[in-house]
Amino acid sequence: MKMKKGLFLAFVTLIILALAACNQDDEKASTDTGDDKSIEDAVEVPIGYSGPISGPAAYYGENTKSGLELAIEEINEEGFEVDGELYKFKLIALDDQYLPNEAANNAKRLVQENNAKIIFNPHSGGIYAMQVDNERDGYLIGAYSSEPGLIEKGNELTWRIPPGYDIYLEPFVKHQMDTFGKKIAFLPTASQYGKDWTNALQPTWEEAGGEVVYSTEIDFAKDTDVQPIVTNALQKNPDVLFVGGASEPTALVVKAARELGFEGGFMIMDQAKMDEMAAVLDGNWEILEGSIGVLPLVDSDFPGTDAFVKTYNEKYDKNPGSEAGLHYVSMYALVEAMKIAGSVDDPVAIREALDEAVQNIPDEKAVYTFEGVTEDGANSSLLRIGAVEDGKVKVLTPEDLGIEE
Repeated sequence: MKMKKGLFLAFVTLIILALAACNQDDEKASTDTGDDKSIEDAVEVPIGYSGPISGPAAYYGENTKSGLELAIEEINEEGFEVDGELYKFKLIALDDQYLPNEAANNAKRLVQENNAKIIFNPHSGGIYAMQVDNERDGYLIGAYSSEPGLIEKGNELTWRIPPGYDIYLEPFVKHQMDTFGKKIAFLPTASQYGKDWTNALQPTWEEAGGEVVYSTEIDFAKDTDVQPIVTNALQKNPDVLFVGGASEPTALVVKAARELGFEGGFMIMDQAKMDEMAAVLDGNWEILEGSIGVLPLVDSDFPGTDAFVKTYNEKYDKNPGSEAGLHYVSMYALVEAMKIAGSVDDPVAIREALDEAVQNIPDEKAVYTFEGVTEDGANSSLLRIGAVEDGKVKVLTPEDLGIEE
């Protein structure tokens, strides 16, 4: 009798354990499907990036890429849903060394090997090269360049992220000419972007009554010693130097000019950022005194700026520039665009949804805010300019510059 009772208890125990195991399986299933889907099982959406990860523009390339990385890391904590399916992003980054042909080749690889439908690139030469085939190959270019011509070609799969540099020409010229004088020397980067900036700035300067006393370009990949070039420019006694390219080498041009006794102002192409240049100069803002350029992100006051600066500092141990901030907010815009489009892999639908999407970015992620996306594919944003006065960045409003926004 005791043996039968023991067998009965053992049998009951086995049933209880089996039921408990089934219940655990049911609970696990409920977390993997339905409203509580598991991020581990989310479908990966490839995001391509081709940029200068090595070479003289590597600092610039890493800054652009870091914004994508941080946003993707945050988004992938929970993923995002499109038409009931849970998705997460995967960034595939390739080095193009700031070379247009390498950018185009990388884009081909990203499409063919990774099925990327969205590819970011942070230089106009690379973007122009990608535009040759991107519509045929079916991918949207996240174009981080202020080159106006990028959206004038009618390419329907190009999304220009920063504002066009043409909005800076008149206020830059007016401020520097009024402050320092009418003679300018051109020392921009030798890239296509530098050439385009020069071609736009020179007639603007001359039409305002100024004189170009010297003009050359600097190939930062080859001209590692810029002092002889700067010396030649200063022999023409300019009041203002037009400089630019990636922040790190541009800072060295400014430093060389000061060491050679230049006391005038600097007009800084929008690719170079004054706060990043100051970091290269060991935080010595006095070297940048009299500069005018794009307002640093850390001096901006958009809804999500402060939180982003804090998070970025904690991760990278430095302040973010606009390269990081604009790439970061672009990923959140893409999430909204994919939701509106109802697709993560239809670049045409995603591009069409961007106008509404940039206006739907959550405030806490709005490192920058946009009024929309124009029909030709450019983010529409407000003019933001800064000047270095008394060793600090001063925000120049349209009223300060005597222009209408």
